[in-house]
Amino acid sequence: MDRIDAMRTFVAVVNEGSFSKAATTTQLSPQLVSKYIAKLEEQLHTRLLNRTTRKVSVTEAGSQYFIHAQQILLSIDEMEAQLGGLQQLPKGILRISAPVSFALKHMAKLVTDFQTRYPSVTVDLQLSDRKVDIVEEGFDVALRIGQLESSSLIAKKIAPIRVVLCASPDYLNIHGTPKRLEDLEAHRYLHYSYMNIDTKGQVFKYLKAKQLKESSVFRSNNGDVLVEAAIEGAGLVLQPTFIASKALNAGKLVIVLPEYEPTPIGLYAIYAHRKLLPHKIRCFIDFMADYYGTPPYWDECISRK
Repeated sequence: MDRIDAMRTFVAVVNEGSFSKAATTTQLSPQLVSKYIAKLEEQLHTRLLNRTTRKVSVTEAGSQYFIHAQQILLSIDEMEAQLGGLQQLPKGILRISAPVSFALKHMAKLVTDFQTRYPSVTVDLQLSDRKVDIVEEGFDVALRIGQLESSSLIAKKIAPIRVVLCASPDYLNIHGTPKRLEDLEAHRYLHYSYMNIDTKGQVFKYLKAKQLKESSVFRSNNGDVLVEAAIEGAGLVLQPTFIASKALNAGKLVIVLPEYEPTPIGLYAIYAHRKLLPHKIRCFIDFMADYYGTPPYWDECISRK
């Protein structure tokens, strides 16, 4: 027996003064109304109603229960009304974790446009390349880039992420342009500490081997720094186009060995539950899904050759 349904039935009987009228009000059969009251009294180990063939009266215990039951049902109805309102108009604080470089370059306008559409949502955007625990750390959504591990979390792919090996024209003029994978052995490599590229990619395997041999000349946990160093002629760098596209389009960087470009990875929105998802989270994920385009706008002008 559902305790809330039984409570509603009891309140209806008291308000209507009879089982038959309560049955009409609750749209239940008289037999089910009687069963609900009997089960409720059994659970409470006390009589709530005195019944005769002519009328129903409330016992002292029933009178006390009636007062509390009305308050509980009123609170439930108010809560459901408020939640229903949230489903109509998303509001509240939306906590988002996002990678540093991606957020700095591509999320300020997204958040602004999202809040223009949903002005009652306050966005708390925290930047970190660390893999946060969204449940333990209280995030509603986390954006992640790379190959996802199997977990109980829900992942929505937002955009493909293309990764390219590139260098500045000045660097290539001095050190030569690699024509084969084996040519990478003779070059300087700028290594990203959190690299999470498809390990089947041959370029990745070569560069990973160079890193293990400690032949990478510059390491950092920030892709923007490495791209800027590559622009200055420091060496080859393997980075996502969402960081390097501006330099590539301006001719400050040139793609190297395009025929060995790794398989694109992905930008994902990660959240905890699919069912009963708060409306603010659903609206944000749906908003992001179409925001960057296919292909993403940062790839539109980049040649593969």
